[in-house]
Formats: sequence, C-alpha cells, structure tokens
Amino acid sequence: VNFVLLRGPPDVGKMLGGDEDKDPEAEKEKEEERQEALRQQEEERKAKHAKMEAEREAIRQGIRDKYGIKKREEAEAEAQAAMEQASEGSLTRPKKAVPSGCGDDEEEENIMDTVMKYLPGPLQDMLKK
Repeated sequence: VNFVLLRGPPDVGKMLGGDEDKDPEAEKEKEEERQEALRQQEEERKAKHAKMEAEREAIRQGIRDKYGIKKREEAEAEAQAAMEQASEGSLTRPKKAVPSGCGDDEEEENIMDTVMKYLPGPLQDMLKK
C-alpha cells in the first residue's frame, strides 16, 4: 500500500492565509515592541491613578481641616502613645483602651437617676428600697 502525499505549489498556503516564512528576529522584535507598549500603558495607568489619588487626598485633607478630624494613622498613633504613657510605671501588662463613658459607675448612676425621675411616685418608692 503506497500513500502519496499531495502538495500544492509553495505559494498556495500564503494565498489561503497560512503562515508565511517567519523571521525569528522580526518576531522577537515585534514581541519586544508589544512588551514595551504594555509597560508604557501600565506606567500611564499608574501615573493617572496616583494623580487621582493625590487629588482625592487633597479633598480629604480639606474636609479634615474644616471639621477638625485627624487622620486614622495619626489617631491610632496617639492612642498607642497614650496607652504606653499610662502603663509606664506599671509592672502589669497595659489594659485595653476603653473609651470614656464605657463602664463608668458614675454614668450608670446618672442613668438610674434619670429613669427614676420619669417613674411615678409609688414605683420610685419601691425601687429605692
């Protein structure tokens, strides 16, 4: 059994849209140009993003200045410094920072006094005992 492989003229592939003889140097050069274009686009995107973020930060800082708000990093740094300063002479580990008004006994008494004012007289007498 003999098989004959039929081939057309060498330019038939080119006419049908096939690959031409590729020059490895030209292909390498095209790939380098493509990579350079991608790098340039990425740099432009990063520059645009940095510019927009700088504009946003300027607006944020204007709002902070207007309303007297501190930046999150600054506020956290001050809270950490306050905790360290409070525990300087202590031999025990520093307690967790508790916001003022949380767990204060005086505040609880003030709330009870306020509630007592709005209760009718007989209920006040019962709760006082």
